[in-house]
Amino acid sequence: MTITPTTLTRAAGVAVAVAGLIFIGVQINHPHSDVASVITTEWAVRNSLKVLMAALALAGITGMYLRQVKEIGLLGLIGYLLFGTGYLTIIGVTFISAYVLPSIAETDPGYVNDVLAAATGGSATGDIGLLQSALNVSGITYLAGGLIFGIALFRARVLARWAAALLAVASVLTITLSVLPDAFYRFLAFPNGIAMIGLGYPLWLTARTETTTLPTAVGTPRLTAAGAE
Repeated sequence: MTITPTTLTRAAGVAVAVAGLIFIGVQINHPHSDVASVITTEWAVRNSLKVLMAALALAGITGMYLRQVKEIGLLGLIGYLLFGTGYLTIIGVTFISAYVLPSIAETDPGYVNDVLAAATGGSATGDIGLLQSALNVSGITYLAGGLIFGIALFRARVLARWAAALLAVASVLTITLSVLPDAFYRFLAFPNGIAMIGLGYPLWLTARTETTTLPTAVGTPRLTAAGAE
């Protein structure tokens, strides 16, 4: 298979749409964030899917940015860099949640509870080290990046504007996480996931349309072995 910019753009569209589906799916019937849940297989599976989701989303927003780099301008670059940083930190934090916390849940449950509290918008009673800084950076860059990138996508008028607006609004809604119970705020993932799907499909579709409508040169002589002699 020949790798072309169009192929990569279509792959980015699929990646961000799948990321949106995973983002919604992992929140359905999500267990409460506590030590008892951390040591279960379900916790490892859900957080492994979150790592995959963040990686796919990062690839997807990269494709979105490159597809409309001229139209999206400086605002889009700032939004992309912030949003990309947000997803990079999400990969790191969810990796720790999936594979590190379960291994220390029985020996240091207090630390695990503090990490979970900080990760779900609460406050840690103890010191969780640099992980607190990582969570702060993740929250700020995800919120600001999603808002700015969504606005830039909306202004660029290349992909679905309703999905771009929803991405911006959904990112701002994350501010409410600190005042919502764990069981409720997971529903806030739905608008973000829908926005990602709504942006991923037209990204794939526009690349597919460009592929099927490429102009064919008229009157170009065919090069044959005889003609090349």
